[in-house]
Amino acid sequence: MQKPREAFSFSRRLASVRHALQGLRFTLVTQHNFRIQLVAAIATVGLGLLWRVSADDWRWLVLAIAIVLAAELVNTAFEHLCDVVQPELHASVKAAKDVAAGAVLVASIGAAVIGVLVFWPYVASQFWPPAAR
Repeated sequence: MQKPREAFSFSRRLASVRHALQGLRFTLVTQHNFRIQLVAAIATVGLGLLWRVSADDWRWLVLAIAIVLAAELVNTAFEHLCDVVQPELHASVKAAKDVAAGAVLVASIGAAVIGVLVFWPYVASQFWPPAAR
């Protein structure tokens, strides 16, 4: 049976945002990899500002950062859910956690490739004059 549709409530939307912020805080406090990825994101933004990357390049950088951080958040949620459902080590739970971690790795590699593709022209222009390229 389907639950009746609830009317829009601004207070419920605010509660949703608070829950999301609590999730971000939990991940930031408990997950070393998330902190590393956040530092990399901040460094990427810093380099983008320093080299004044184009709006088109910012789109790629923001997308890459968002995908990596979102993948890590989903991975963290998945790992915690697995730990509750199956606290003792189980081969299937281990495999599921490994796959989720693999998704973060794929997102991170993709983001690194995007970073190289975006930043290479800016780096090259710092070290090689246009006539030498």
